[in-house]
Parts: sequence; C-alpha cells; structure tokens
Amino acid sequence: MSSVSLLGINSWINVASAVLLVIGFYFTLSFLQALKEEDVRVTKQLKLAAVTCIGAALLAPALYQLYIYFRVV
Repeated sequence: MSSVSLLGINSWINVASAVLLVIGFYFTLSFLQALKEEDVRVTKQLKLAAVTCIGAALLAPALYQLYIYFRVV
C-alpha cells in the first residue's frame, strides 16, 4: 500500500471517529432524558448504543495507529 493511500485512509478514519463521537453524545443525551422519564428498556438500549459509539470512536484511530506502527517497524 502506498503512503498516499495510507494518508487517505487516516483522514477517513478521523472523519468516521468524529461522526461516531457526535452520535455517541446524541445517544448519551437521549439516555439522560430516558433516565428522567424512567423508561428502563429504552435506557438500557441507549446506554449500550452510547458506549458502543464512543468506544468505537476512540478505538478506531488507536487501532489504526497500532497497525501503522507495526507495519513501519
């Protein structure tokens, strides 16, 4: 894979990470609203969605950087 191709993938991972963070914050705010309404089923679903989105947003760039590190070294 060429270095230009790797730079393109890096920018797309950063965009996807930012989008996942925004979606994760949306689910977090919805989770807080569902807590106020005391809807247990929706609360569990929103908590899982928020944790998944924020976790993916934080792990994707880290895993990509590890991949690049081990590919270069």
